[in-house]
Amino acid sequence: MDDITAKYLPRVILRALEPEDVAPLYEWENLDESFLTGDKAAPYSLQQLTDYVLNYDADIFSARQLRLMIADAETRESVGCVDLYDFDPVNSRAGVGIIIAPGLRKHGYGASALASLASYCRDVLSIHQLYAIVGADNQPSRTLFESCGYKISGRLRSWLRRAGKYSDAYFYQLLLV
Repeated sequence: MDDITAKYLPRVILRALEPEDVAPLYEWENLDESFLTGDKAAPYSLQQLTDYVLNYDADIFSARQLRLMIADAETRESVGCVDLYDFDPVNSRAGVGIIIAPGLRKHGYGASALASLASYCRDVLSIHQLYAIVGADNQPSRTLFESCGYKISGRLRSWLRRAGKYSDAYFYQLLLV
């Protein structure tokens, strides 16, 4: 994403999880659509998410994952969250997942968060590449990742099972050089 585009996006802050994040996480993680676009098979309970937040290990090098809340820079309201998962320090790469609150999508929060995440991964964590696996039929997510410079590097045939049927997914990569 170039500097001109980035300056017109809403500014976001990526911050650590706090106990007050349990309620929005509960709402977002249990959306019906998350079962269609992600790899979850069952909803999360409020207790599971409370335990998760209270016992969260934010050290990506030991936990091999990192979840950050996305907050509007002006209002400080949570608008979503972004995850780094399957962190591989040897090969310097991590997978990316993102959730933006349903009423706040298509307002630039996702692109701003992915741009901030890429800078953090490159400048602080020295990660060389990020990747995302996106369902071939998930056009909003495909558009988001492509707008942030992610490139399709492969098609995963029959990768996702939904309602007893298999569908393809795309493997996206962003090199942070």
